[in-house]
Amino acid sequence: MSAPRKNHGLSTSSGQSDNAWLRLLEVCRPLRFEPHDIEAQLDTRGRYEVPLDEEFPLLIKLFRYTSRRHTRRATWHDRLELFLPLDGPTRFRMGEQEVELQRGDLLVVDNLKLHHVVDFPGFDTRVIVVSFLPEFVYSLGSPTHDYAFLLPFYSKVARRPHVVRAGEAAAAEGQGALARLLNCYFDSAATPFRQAGAKAFLLELLYHLATHFRASEVVKWEFMRQQERSLRLKKLFEHINAHTAERLSVNAAARIAGMSTSQFMTLFKQVAGMTLVAYLNHARLANAARLLRETTRSIAEIASETGFSDQSYFDKRFKRAFGRTPKEFRAGVTQLILSKKSGGLS
Repeated sequence: MSAPRKNHGLSTSSGQSDNAWLRLLEVCRPLRFEPHDIEAQLDTRGRYEVPLDEEFPLLIKLFRYTSRRHTRRATWHDRLELFLPLDGPTRFRMGEQEVELQRGDLLVVDNLKLHHVVDFPGFDTRVIVVSFLPEFVYSLGSPTHDYAFLLPFYSKVARRPHVVRAGEAAAAEGQGALARLLNCYFDSAATPFRQAGAKAFLLELLYHLATHFRASEVVKWEFMRQQERSLRLKKLFEHINAHTAERLSVNAAARIAGMSTSQFMTLFKQVAGMTLVAYLNHARLANAARLLRETTRSIAEIASETGFSDQSYFDKRFKRAFGRTPKEFRAGVTQLILSKKSGGLS
């Protein structure tokens, strides 16, 4: 784990902001940040699945991203997610949007859109990722006003990413709540009130986010509508997962989803953050990466099996998505396996 860096680069509005940030760094100091490696938890369409306790569906992961090592595939998941870099600049892509983050910025992730961290020379930072299922905070049996905690995730009316910048007044409250959440979640004593305390501090964090983004609040029916949109495409996503290499027209996809073509095109982009064609290409390339990693089939065979009849086109699209040609990707996987076996990779 790299040592926390000094706070020289942060623009703060008060001593309170400085204190909250330093407190967060202090809480993180003894914690272990793991190399970002989630390949084994991704399916062929990029869904990132981790088991959660039904009674306590909250997960906090501490990752270290570097140019040398992090999972480069785009992912999506059902969990709602918050993302905060601790050390340096980070580029985060969600659908067709790319967000530039500095240390201390807190991003509300569009979890249903394909998203990933973008690599660049010298990239090296620790990141706090807080994720949880929506029903942990609000479900049909919850008090009506509890849905306000989730508004920052569902109310992006302006279609701009929700980011609390480190220099904004709300950053201090958010960082303070996050420090208390981490302290409680990673409590080695495992007190009887650990889970209750973690939920309380998560709600505190979400409260500060909701009040900060209050300008984009929506009425409850719109919030519920946003949640339901993704469920309408579940059958289609399952079909794509089972038939990745098959050609699928927009009209056929709309029929599977049970809606008109124009309605489908609008809804799909709202949920996936990209067009159907772009999503299909991603699913095929993700499947190709899996086959390159797990089989010894030739690159030409894999290109054909994943729906690319032209290998040169496959090579070009693969390099654009993963930053390496299929041949380079396979060589890198082999080298990583050998390094892990020899214990040469930290």
